[in-house]
Amino acid sequence: MKTKVSLLTSVLHHRLHSKSLNFVGSLPHFYPLSHPQIPFTDSPKQQDDQLAVCVHDSRAQVLDQFFCIPISTIHTESSSKHGTDKQDDDDIWLIMKDEARSDVDQEPILSDYYSRSILSHHTMESALSHHLSTKLGSSSLPSRTLHDLFMDVLTGDQDIVGAVKDDLKAVKERDPACLSYVHCFLHFKGFLGCQAHRVAHKLWSQNRKILAVLIQNRVSEVLALDIHPGAKIGSGILFDHATGVVVGETAVIGDNVSILHNVTLGGTGKSCGDRHPKIGDGVLIGAGTCVLGNVRIGEGAKIGAGSVVLKDLPARTTAVGNPAKLIGGKDNPVKLDKIPSHTMDHTSHIEFYDYVI
Repeated sequence: MKTKVSLLTSVLHHRLHSKSLNFVGSLPHFYPLSHPQIPFTDSPKQQDDQLAVCVHDSRAQVLDQFFCIPISTIHTESSSKHGTDKQDDDDIWLIMKDEARSDVDQEPILSDYYSRSILSHHTMESALSHHLSTKLGSSSLPSRTLHDLFMDVLTGDQDIVGAVKDDLKAVKERDPACLSYVHCFLHFKGFLGCQAHRVAHKLWSQNRKILAVLIQNRVSEVLALDIHPGAKIGSGILFDHATGVVVGETAVIGDNVSILHNVTLGGTGKSCGDRHPKIGDGVLIGAGTCVLGNVRIGEGAKIGAGSVVLKDLPARTTAVGNPAKLIGGKDNPVKLDKIPSHTMDHTSHIEFYDYVI
């Protein structure tokens, strides 16, 4: 009899223990105070590992024994200790989900939208696949088909996922109009167009060119920017506004580059093969600029708005005008001491009275 009672008690204890802790884990706004760095995840295996750390004895824990603090507070403390530029990549997804919950608290009518777009997904890859496929799907190209295609590429290439997170950081740091990571993820078409291009470029490199060009076409129709899937783009990219951006097939864009709207990285129309610009790391290209031909823009260079660049531009220099000329002259150009794509400074070292009629 004692054995039966003991067995029944053990089973009941296990059920209560699991349910009570699963209930705590189902509250996405909170962490246990004793272990503020350990979030409850949706994975049963990870939950078991984490709960083994959080629970101090074998007895079932009830909810009021957990003193909880908001995730946002933890993120703030983490940011103050390590700096936002050193946030762990995994933290970005956690921050985005926290931002989404905050947005829903402010605007409850958006709860379904945020649930479908962010909160119902376990990974950034899943959320991005869903969001891009919803944006780019059509009656003849179902979003379900696109979702599976995007998911397959993103889960198979973590370098792309890393670049996505670097792009999110770049937009948040450089664009004062960006309210949050989740704001960029959901609403900034320059960011979305760049991520769709990353998928298209992967397909292009796998010789799946028909699919790659199809994605390019849908991005052009829906988001109003046209990036050939053959173009190579680094990470930490900001396409600010992005309307009217055109990037040719053999163009190369380095890391940490900022490009504004109506920028063309095109050919001259007279050559074949490798015929498009090569943009170095840290370059800033102002709105309405055309860079034409297989020219090289040196690292950390800046091109003023409305310029037409037809020749190579040395590193850390500034060019403006049509045709573009170096500030300070060809023999002694003014050298920039800061990375222009980070500062987003469009006017320093440019004496406007030299150009105003």
